[in-house]
Amino acid sequence: MSTILMIDDDESTLLAYDTILRMQGHQDIIACSNSLDALRFAETRHPQVVLLDLTMPQRSGVEVLADLTSRFPAIPVVVVTGSDDIDTAVRCIKLGAHDFLVKPVTRERLETTVAQVLRISDLVSENVRLQGRLLREGLDRPEVFENIVTQNEQMLALFQYVETVAPSPYPVLITGETGVGKELFARALHDASGRKGGYVPVNVAGLDDAVISDTLYGHVKGAFTGADASRKGLVEEAAGGTLFLDEIGDLSQASQVKLLRLLEQGEYLTLGNDKPRHTTARIVVATNKDPQALRAGTGFRQDLYFRLASHQIHVPPLRERMDDLPLLIHHFLDSAAQAMNRPRAALHPGVVPGLYGHAFPGNLRELRAMAINAVSRHAKGPLTLAEFQGGMESAGSTVEGGSPGDKKAPIQFNGPLPTIHQVKALVIEEALRRTGGNKSAAAEMIGITRQAINWRSRQ
Repeated sequence: MSTILMIDDDESTLLAYDTILRMQGHQDIIACSNSLDALRFAETRHPQVVLLDLTMPQRSGVEVLADLTSRFPAIPVVVVTGSDDIDTAVRCIKLGAHDFLVKPVTRERLETTVAQVLRISDLVSENVRLQGRLLREGLDRPEVFENIVTQNEQMLALFQYVETVAPSPYPVLITGETGVGKELFARALHDASGRKGGYVPVNVAGLDDAVISDTLYGHVKGAFTGADASRKGLVEEAAGGTLFLDEIGDLSQASQVKLLRLLEQGEYLTLGNDKPRHTTARIVVATNKDPQALRAGTGFRQDLYFRLASHQIHVPPLRERMDDLPLLIHHFLDSAAQAMNRPRAALHPGVVPGLYGHAFPGNLRELRAMAINAVSRHAKGPLTLAEFQGGMESAGSTVEGGSPGDKKAPIQFNGPLPTIHQVKALVIEEALRRTGGNKSAAAEMIGITRQAINWRSRQ
């Protein structure tokens, strides 16, 4: 049950809000008519949303707002006031207010606002609870997945599959777009396997056949000019453990033949030695290429593909697991703040809904870069959507449907150009769609005031 804290010196206003919210189904409602008691109620009752009047005799609402957002940054505060002053609204939003309502507030407006705020608050808290609970259920060793931040059902199903195939000696093919965390799954697979040997990763992208052969299989002394001593390869180092080959789709044909022999016969040749050696390493590979393309044999041997695909793990892109977005944002912000030795700033409530409309072509790697950029740019107050949008630019992301380096205009017009007023209306409509109707978040996303959105909505 959600707790709602109402702070207003007008008893009739408190009674009206209480009646409306109880008719909506809310039962745990706290009415506070003395602003001096506001922080005590917030600390002892842990509300999920606060409705705060600005004009009060004991302490002003602005003072109370500053204290609430600094001491309880996870509690969204909706400012309710009789003043329709833009400067006041901007000041409140900068202090961390989630929304700004002007009296008199209609029943529909109050119900809608509280419902939206509670949905966001519940989502964040539920994600945190579910992460621990779901990881414990149905997994024998949940600790091996602790570096993969998720509560998504599809991801959790992959965890169970990883545990199932972990003891198998056969190769594993991990597919997924760039930045989805394929190596995290490879490491979890090794940890879940119980193998006594080590985990040895290597990225084969951009390496020619000679370098790959020397890196993987090693050489004997005198095998080539400059080979003054023998060198064991990574296959030998991974004995009894896991050899992880990333970007396997970029292997040359010659390297593919050698890898196929390693998989089929469990043996390999070091450079300069004709006597084959045997390996006990388990082979795990990953690629960001389309599995259909690999299977078709376009530049990749079909026999090698079917050898590698004894077990397959496809890691979904972030846009298909957006229920993980709140968890991931908080995780990356915590990591960035710790790495930069900075205090962990509160997150403005409009950030999460504002980012739901982004396609994240760079997936987790892009989101991490955005979080680092936001923390490095941040000065004071809650972290805002604008600071994350600056991270989108630095991470090299583009609007949905584009691609990095695309020189085309971000908006294409096929026919008569719309008027400026029509463009503004369409941009506002799209911002509201992406933020789930949150006007404060939509206003911040496109760089206008919430009052401007209200004014446009009435046109």
